[in-house]
Amino acid sequence: MSTEPETTEEAGPGTPDTPGTTEHGTDGAVTAGGATGTGAAGDPGGADAAGAPDAEDAGDGAQGARGAQGADGIEGAGGGAEGVEGGAAAAGVSEAEAELAAQRVERERIERRKAEKSAPIDSGAKLSGKAADLLAAVRAVESGEKPAATVFAEPAPAPRRPAPEPVRRPQPAPAPVAPGGPAPETVDAVRRVLTEGGAPDTLAPQVAAALGDGAGTALREDPWQLLRVAGVRPDQADGFARALLGAACGPDDERRGRALTVWLLEQAAVAGHTALELATLVAALGKQGVPDPDAAVQGALAEGEALVFQDALEEPGAAAPQAGDEDTDEERERPVRVLVGLERYALAEESLADGLARLVNSLAKEPGQAWEATAAGLSGGAAELARAVAGHGLVLHTGGEAARAEPAALLGAARAAGLRAFAACHTPDGRRRLAERLGGEAAEHGVGTVAGLLSGAEGPGRDADGALELDLLIVPDGPQLDVESAAMLVESLPDGARLLLGGDPGVLWSAGPGRVFADLLAARACPQIASRVPDPGPLGELVSGIGVGELNQVAAPGKEIVIVPVRDAGEAVHRTVQLVADSVPRAIGVPADETVVITPGHGGAAGTRALNSVLKERLNPGPGRFGGFDPGDRIAYAPAPGRTVPGVVTGADADGLHLSCAGAPVVVPRERVEGSVRHGWALTAHQAVGTRWPAVVAVLPGDAAQALSRPWVYTAFGRAERHLSVVHGVEQALPKAVAEVPPKPRTTRLQTLLRTQVPAT
Repeated sequence: MSTEPETTEEAGPGTPDTPGTTEHGTDGAVTAGGATGTGAAGDPGGADAAGAPDAEDAGDGAQGARGAQGADGIEGAGGGAEGVEGGAAAAGVSEAEAELAAQRVERERIERRKAEKSAPIDSGAKLSGKAADLLAAVRAVESGEKPAATVFAEPAPAPRRPAPEPVRRPQPAPAPVAPGGPAPETVDAVRRVLTEGGAPDTLAPQVAAALGDGAGTALREDPWQLLRVAGVRPDQADGFARALLGAACGPDDERRGRALTVWLLEQAAVAGHTALELATLVAALGKQGVPDPDAAVQGALAEGEALVFQDALEEPGAAAPQAGDEDTDEERERPVRVLVGLERYALAEESLADGLARLVNSLAKEPGQAWEATAAGLSGGAAELARAVAGHGLVLHTGGEAARAEPAALLGAARAAGLRAFAACHTPDGRRRLAERLGGEAAEHGVGTVAGLLSGAEGPGRDADGALELDLLIVPDGPQLDVESAAMLVESLPDGARLLLGGDPGVLWSAGPGRVFADLLAARACPQIASRVPDPGPLGELVSGIGVGELNQVAAPGKEIVIVPVRDAGEAVHRTVQLVADSVPRAIGVPADETVVITPGHGGAAGTRALNSVLKERLNPGPGRFGGFDPGDRIAYAPAPGRTVPGVVTGADADGLHLSCAGAPVVVPRERVEGSVRHGWALTAHQAVGTRWPAVVAVLPGDAAQALSRPWVYTAFGRAERHLSVVHGVEQALPKAVAEVPPKPRTTRLQTLLRTQVPAT
C-alpha cells in the first residue's frame, strides 16, 4: 500500500502509480497498475459525471476476479484491482497472468462506462431539497400522474406571531435654519418713513419683517400698518398717521378701521381667544373711536385680513339631531353665533378638529398582541389607561402631579412590548421628572418636550410622508397645548396611532390661544380616565382642596406650608427677599437657587420686575455688563411666545448672551436678548407652569387681589415640592378667589367643530 499523502489532482483511468483516494483514507493499488476510476482521486467518495457511485464502477468486476483471499472490500476502483491481485496470488498464477486478468477487468469496466455515457442522462440526479421536490412535481404533471393545480398549490403557511415593531432611536435632526431677515434696503426705506412720521427708527427691522418686501411703500400708504408690530398701541399709530397724512387723517379712515380690527383680533389671541363674537368685536371697535364698526369689520373681511364663521349653538337640554329625522328645516333650526377670527388660528383649529377625527376613525378594530401585552403587564389605574388607549385613537387622562405615574407606567410598558411610544412634556423640567419615573432606556429615548418633538431635535424620526414614526404619543401637559402646537402634533401622527392627552384640569390654560384640553373634556368625544392617585403630604392636601374651591387649614408639622402676613407691597418685597435668601435655606434646608418666587404680574410694586431687581442685588450683585445681566444671574428665557425655560447666565461674547437652560447651553443673539430674556428669581404663574421647585414663595400683595383666580392660586401653590411660603397681603380676597373666581372664559370653536365630526361618547 502506498503511504504517500492524499492528492487533489484528478487521475485519469490507467494513470500509473497514482494513489487512489477513498472515504476511508489513501489506499491505491500500485502493483495492479493503478487502475482507478475517475472518482478515485479527484472525487473522494463522490459521484462521477453520470451520477453513478464509484464503488459501483469496479465492484462487479472485482467480484468476478477476486479469490477466496481477496481484498477486504474497500470501496473505489482500487479495491477491484486489489481483489484481482489478491485472487491471483491465492490461485498460484504467475504475475503476468495476474496482470492480463487485471487488464481484462479494466477493459470491461471502460466499455461499460462508455455504454452508460451514450444512454439518456437521468437529469436532476444531483438535485436535492426544494429543487428536487420541484423537479419531481414537474415530472408528475408531465406524466399525467397529478393535475398541475394540485402539484403547484403550495400549502398555506403556518400562522406566524407578528414581530413587534423595533424601537426607533431618535435621529439627530439638523437645527432649524432661521429665515433670512429683511433686506437692508427695505429696512432703510422703512427707517426713513418712521423718521418722517416721528416714530422710533429702532422699529424698522420689526416693521420690515412684518410687512415684507416693499414695506416702506406699504407703510407710507397705510400708516396704521404700524399696529402689526408688537407693543404698538392705537394712539401711537394714530399719532404716526397724523404726522404722515396731515389733514387727510381722520378717525373714519377705512384703513384705520381695518387695521384696528386686525389689532383687536391679535390682542384677543394674546388673551387666549381663537376668535371673537361679532358683537364683541364691534363693541371694541366702537371703544377705539371707529365711527362705523360694522363697515370696518366688513372691510377687513373683504380684504381677507379676517374670516367670519357661523357656528350652531347647542341648546341646553336639546337632543342632537339624528339621521332619519323628518322634522322640517324650520323646526330644526337652531341659533347660531357669528364669530370673526384671524386666518392662522381659524385654520389651526379646523386642522386640529380634522386630525382628531382622523385619529378616532382610523383605528384598527383589533388592538393587536403588542397592545394586549402592554395592558397585561400593568395594574390599577395604569392598566385601565392602557386598555382605553389600546381600543381608542384618542384618550384623555386627568389628575395631579402624582397621577403622572400612570402614563409613565404605560409608556414604559408600551416600549417594552415593542411599540413605538414617546412622551412629550411642556418643559425640560417636566421631561426630567417623567424620566426619573422611568429610568433606563425609556428615560433616555422615550421622553422629550413638545417643542423638541416638533422641531425634530427630540423623539423618533419621520417617515417618507412626514409622519412621526409612532404608535403612541403621550402628552402629559395637555392643558398647556395651544391650538397651533396641538394642530401640528396631531397632523404629524400617522393613521392608526394613539394619542393620550393628560394633565391637571385645574392649572392655568395655555399661554397661546385656545383651550384645547378643556374643549376636549367638554366635547366628550373620547374616553376620559380620571386618576384616583392623590398628591401626598400637606402640600398635596392643600392643592387638592383648592382644585375643588376650598382653601383648607392644613396641618404642616414639618413647616411644609408657612403663611407670612404683610401690610403693603413694600413689606411684601422685604419679606420675600428675607425668605429666599435666609429663612428658607436656614429653616427648610433649600438653598436660594432652588427657590422660586411667583407673583401675579410683571408690573407693580411687587411684580416680577421689582422683585427681580432686589433679589439680584441681594443674591448676585453686579453692574449688568452684558445687556443688564451678569454671570450667575437666574433668568427666564422665552424661545417662543408662551414658552419659558428657566436658566442661568454663564457669559457673553460677540455671538450673544450665553445661558445654561436645563443643563443645555443656549446662545441668545444680542438683538434678541431684550425681547426674550428676563431675570428669573421671580416669575408669573404662567411662566412657572410645567415646572416645579423644592421651595416656592408665592407673593400676594394687596394690589393683586383683582388678578387672583382659582387656577392662578392652584398653579402657583402647586409648583412647590417640599415647602410653600405665602406672603399674604390680600386678606379675604384669597379664599374668595379660590371659591368664586373660575378661569377667564375663552372664545374658541374646537368644541363645536368636534361635535360635527366625532360623536360624543
